[in-house]
Amino acid sequence: MSESDDMSELGSIIERITKDEVPIKNIERELICPGCKELFTHPLILPCQHSVCHKCVKEVLLLTHEDSFTDAGSECSNSGSPRSRLSSPSIDRLDRLGRSASLRRSFGRRGRIGFHLFSSYRSSTPTGKKRNSLIPRVTNFPCPGCQHDIDLGERGISGLFRNFTLENIVERYRQAARAAVAIMCNLCKPPPVEATKSCMDCKASYCNECFKMHHPWGTPKAQHEYVGPTTNFRPKVLMCPEHEMEKVNMYCEVCRRPVCHLCKLGGSHANHKVTSMSSAYKLLKEKLSRSIHYLISKEDQVKTQISELDELITHTQHNGETSTREANLHFETLFNILEERKTEMLRTIEVNQTTRLEKLKSQREEYQGMLENSGLVGYAQEVLKETDQSCFVQTAKQLYPRIQKATEALRSFHPAADPSFGDFAVDVSKEEVLLKELGFSIPDVPVIDQSLSRVYNEGLICWLLPEDSSPTDHYILEYKKLDDKAETTWLATEKIYGNSKVVCDLDTNSLYNFRVKSCKKSVYSSYSQEVAFHTPPAPVFSFLFDDKCGFNTERLILNRRQSVESVAGLSLLLGSERIQMGSYMCLDYIIGDTGIDRGSHFWVFRVEPHSYLVKVGVASDTKLQEWFHNPRDTSSPRYDHDSGHDSGSEDTCYDSSQPFTLVTIGMGKFIIPKGSTATTSDYSNRVLPTPQRIGICLDYEKGRVYFYDADNMKCLWERQVDCTGTMYPAFGLMGSGGVHLEEIILGKRLGYTGDAQ
Repeated sequence: MSESDDMSELGSIIERITKDEVPIKNIERELICPGCKELFTHPLILPCQHSVCHKCVKEVLLLTHEDSFTDAGSECSNSGSPRSRLSSPSIDRLDRLGRSASLRRSFGRRGRIGFHLFSSYRSSTPTGKKRNSLIPRVTNFPCPGCQHDIDLGERGISGLFRNFTLENIVERYRQAARAAVAIMCNLCKPPPVEATKSCMDCKASYCNECFKMHHPWGTPKAQHEYVGPTTNFRPKVLMCPEHEMEKVNMYCEVCRRPVCHLCKLGGSHANHKVTSMSSAYKLLKEKLSRSIHYLISKEDQVKTQISELDELITHTQHNGETSTREANLHFETLFNILEERKTEMLRTIEVNQTTRLEKLKSQREEYQGMLENSGLVGYAQEVLKETDQSCFVQTAKQLYPRIQKATEALRSFHPAADPSFGDFAVDVSKEEVLLKELGFSIPDVPVIDQSLSRVYNEGLICWLLPEDSSPTDHYILEYKKLDDKAETTWLATEKIYGNSKVVCDLDTNSLYNFRVKSCKKSVYSSYSQEVAFHTPPAPVFSFLFDDKCGFNTERLILNRRQSVESVAGLSLLLGSERIQMGSYMCLDYIIGDTGIDRGSHFWVFRVEPHSYLVKVGVASDTKLQEWFHNPRDTSSPRYDHDSGHDSGSEDTCYDSSQPFTLVTIGMGKFIIPKGSTATTSDYSNRVLPTPQRIGICLDYEKGRVYFYDADNMKCLWERQVDCTGTMYPAFGLMGSGGVHLEEIILGKRLGYTGDAQ
């Protein structure tokens, strides 16, 4: 679309809005002061761009304590701020403010009303000084709209603009609300006639006759500005708060407020970027009109979303009721089971008690009979007096079993039943624990696996569930950027049905926190422990190993063009015949298949721990041509400063910028080149443990290369490099070893899977 078409479309949008063809609903929500919760009255624009009633600011200041600064602030002499000094509020008004919970929430963060006034110094007004002169002071208070501390500066209220646009809108809203009440002429004799015009210069309303009488043709009053009947009269020109006699005619883009030419020439906006008021008006009106047009065009979308929310509300209510019924059913089942077990166990105890009592009572009767039948002993004594043997035997034969039974009963007394009911004790300790743990089926909390997770421009976050965990329905991953300057919110992904998720569009050189939770049957677990990852200082550079440029197939083995291994081959054996002393080999170089000629790029790789010697870094295309076309298989290591030996020749090569930079890695050591910096001359300072993953960042414009520990994004070493041509990631291997490029969620690797045979 051309610029003219775009402007014509914008013009039509503005025209439709101006003609009120677009209905604005619920506008009253925008016309309520956050302080007093009423319609705005003489609203002031705070530095945070929120508006507050002048009376709210004034009354709260007076409520805090009587202050000369308050008086000065109320007597601004320019037309952009209230001129008249407000009278002290009534006791009832102050009491209402003191009891107002909403005002406490708006103006006090700790349940206190008022502004926090910090005085730099106080002094009485000298004799002869202007009544509205300023007393230097620093004033901070929380904005009732955004709750941020606002610094009014030394001018206080007098440095704030009146929001005349908002005043007009409030007045139009009031008139619309009381459309049946007409505005009467201020000059008519009683009874007054309904006004047809209002003069903005005279600040009065007139009927037709009175307007003609007081604004006759040919007089200066005939040039006055008049509008439809209104009770809202505002100044025609917005004046500068700092320079009372100057009109605002420019807009400060830094402070985002209107200023006058004196503010720009030598005032507080001297070094700020300002633009003309017409340009600011045009730009802001275009932006606002486009935004309004966008909102209006999305009305159907909003209605659809409202329908979706209504449906969600219905489903939520239905699902909540269903869950309540199911919970009641489960508890009723538990109650029934407990009642059945209670009845059965009590019946068992009762039956056992009855049986035992019967046995004990029978035994008691027996012993009671022994006492009652004490004549048995007397009878036995009389039998012993019998002298006739045959008669004695006949009688004693029947008597002896009875006497013997009584004797044995006395010698061994045993109750017929056990009075203890210890074997009927009910142990409910386990059941009590289970009942206390009774609750919703909350899924287990997942754990983020840092060993498998990778975070670059895109982040691959992996997690696991604890062992013996039941499967979950899905997961939700949340992440946020940690920013010291601003509070950031957590961003949530859609439902995840696997154990990993790729997060896109992460900012470079930033710290992110990640957490994940699981869900099962609409019940979410707690969040996992937060895990922090630091993104690299530059976007990830996508490349694979180039098998067509200097690749030695006898000594190097490629695997899917993302890993290379160095092995001893036949050429080494044949070369040994020419070797008289020592064993010298050149580095077998391999580079990336994509070069860098602009921008800043980052890549990560891993060196095998058993590697003997590996050189990693960057090199220009001209330097690579030299390395690939002039091999030195049996030359002395001192001939080439990149041979991998700490021969001392590197001392001079780093004195000036070179079209390459390589560091040595081998036998678990990360070796910074000798003489590369003043602080790395000592061997102990130049040797570091080899990180598990190494990152390299090349800033082409700055001509600088950085080496990182990719696990914590800690810079190990940096150096200037001559970026005169196309720079390539360079790798050199000697002896056994291997280098593996990090799989950084790149699509390029997948594109070569068919060619990686």
